Order: sequence, then structure tokens, then C-alpha cells
Amino acid sequence: MRLQNCHNFHDFRRLAKRRLPGPIFNYIDGAADDEVTYRRNTTSFESCDLLPSVLRGVSTVDMSVTVMGQKLAMPVYCSPTALQRLFHHQGERAVAAAAGKYGTMFGVSSLGTVSLEEARKISKGPQVYQFYFHKDRGLNREMMARAKQAGVEVMMLTVDSITGGNRERDKRTGFAIPFKLNLAGMAQFAMKPAWAINYFTHESFKLPQLDSHVDMGGGTMSISRYFTDMLDPSMTWDDVAEMVKHWGGQFCLKGIMTAEDARRAVDIGCTGIVLSNHGGRQLDGSRSGFDQLAEIVDAVGDKIDVIMDGGVQRGTHVLKALSLGAKAVGVGRYYLFPLAAAGQAGVERALEQMKVEIERGMKLMGCTTVDQLSRANLRFR
Repeated sequence: MRLQNCHNFHDFRRLAKRRLPGPIFNYIDGAADDEVTYRRNTTSFESCDLLPSVLRGVSTVDMSVTVMGQKLAMPVYCSPTALQRLFHHQGERAVAAAAGKYGTMFGVSSLGTVSLEEARKISKGPQVYQFYFHKDRGLNREMMARAKQAGVEVMMLTVDSITGGNRERDKRTGFAIPFKLNLAGMAQFAMKPAWAINYFTHESFKLPQLDSHVDMGGGTMSISRYFTDMLDPSMTWDDVAEMVKHWGGQFCLKGIMTAEDARRAVDIGCTGIVLSNHGGRQLDGSRSGFDQLAEIVDAVGDKIDVIMDGGVQRGTHVLKALSLGAKAVGVGRYYLFPLAAAGQAGVERALEQMKVEIERGMKLMGCTTVDQLSRANLRFR
């Protein structure tokens, strides 16, 4: 299978599976516990049908949106995800360049493998910095100051990860950073020598946002210990309110799932929230962002920008979310599999397909602008 034969999410996933050693593929593909929430994220879109309008004169379509003060050429952005250069040596560089080309927003993670500063130079599109709340308050302030200096437009605090989810696929292969694979995991690496050659012939793998705290060589701390030792499970709304004030700009909470928490986010001055269950990787059995979208838009949609992620694989999924009131939709695995399969060319092909699908879907819905999408064009089964 080659890149030009990839026409949807599942094709990219298959190509990535061929290229990646099993432990790395399963790190991307896997989720928590029985992976019920992971599957529900996508199937939730199937409980809702689109109702198209015809004869509306749709020769041109404008799919641009403004979210948290940022103008995006399309209503989909690349969510921040960790460890991207583990999947392909271009990593965040490929994602930043592709997002820039398509005029959309991209995120760099605290556990990103390219620095905020370098990513900022690659793309002129809006940049999000996704970070975690540390026990060391000085480190939190230092990270915000660095992001401001780098020209990051939006701070995105992940609030659903005060402890790591139970990802059993990783336990079976022994996947960890730094690598501590079991025999089954090592055997799977041996079967994919091309990945190993690619990995070892490019610059060494590091975490520039945290390089003084987490060491890829195993010296300072592993990523699992980073979550257990450095992140602060005692974080409260008061702590976050202080950070929002300190940042003084666009500030988003990722991992909000209730109307009550959405109202609290408004109260402390956030400008955006992401309805997210971390791609099903944290609390298995939790609802999907799409299932909670209407309830939360009804509660706070006129006061704060409501975004969602989780399970988005098609342009029609995006149209359903926008019709319910989401301002934009984040994708993760949707671009990670193409990244793993083919680097920047893969991410660009995935974003191009999404753009074409949204444009085609809007024309078939009889809409020339995103704000013409509404609940009137949806029916729930």
C-alpha cells in the first residue's frame, strides 16, 4: 500500500501499522481499559443524521472559522500530541508545516519532541501550547513565559490527566519512554528494521519543553514518572484561575466534560474549552465529547468558544459537531497515522482530504458558510 492509495482514516492507519514497530503503533492506537470510550468516540456520530437542504446556490463555500480569536481557514485543527518524532523523524515539524499550508491551528505538547520556538518558525498559523500543571509553580510560570516569548497564541491546559490512564496495550509490550521493552516488544521492533534505521540515523530524540526534567536516556526521569512525580493532583479551580490571570490572553481548558465545569471555566476567565476524553486514553466508560456537546453549548456557548475532539475521522463528523454548536474540531490520530506513514506528505494528504470532505459536505447540505449549519439540519435517532 502506498500513500496515494490512502483515501480515508483507515487506509492511513493500515499504512502506519505496516511501517511502525508494534509497541509504537499500539501506543498511538491504544486507549484505556477495555477501550469502550475510544470506540464510542467515533460511533457517537452515527446516532445523528444530517438533513440536507437543496437548491441553495452553493458554487462557492467558505469554511473559515474564528476560534479563541484565531482565524482558521478550515474548522479542523491539529490537536497537540506527545512524542511525534517517535512516529516519524520529522515529527512536529511536519505537522506545523502542514497546518501552516492549510491555514489552520496546530498544537505543541509539553511532551513534544520539537521546541515551541522551532515550531513557531515553521508555521505562520496559530500555535497552541498544551501543558500540564506541575507541583512546581515556578516551572508552570516559566513554561508560560517561554510560550509567550515564542509567540504562542493560545495556552491549553490539560485537566483530565492528573494521573495516567490504564493503557494495557503498552503494558503488554513493555512500551515506555525511555524504552524498556519486554521480549515480545523487542521482537516486534526487530521485524521493522526500516523504522529503526530511520530513528537512529536522525538527531537524538528529546523533549525540548522538559529537557531539564525528563531525560530520554533514562537519567532524570521516565515519562510515566513525570506523570506520577511532577504533576500536581491537588490542582484546583483557584490554581487555574491564577494561571489564566497570569497568562492574560487566550486560555483554554482541555478535558472539560460537564456543563458545571464549563461554567466554572467561564467564571475564571477562560476563552475556550475542549470537550475531550483524551482520545479514550484516560477514564474508560466516560462519555464522548460529541455526546456532551449540545448540553455544554446550551450552557455556555454564548460566553466561551466550545471545541471538541475525539473520534473525528470524516468531514461529516465535523459538520455534525459544527451543527451542534462547536466552533472547531480537534483531530489527533487522524493526522498521527499519516505522519507515521509518510511524514509531512502524509499529514498534508490527510488535511487535504478533510478539507475536500468538509467542502463537499457543506455543498450537499446547502450551506455556503459554517454559520449556516445548525441543529435544524440534524436529527437524532
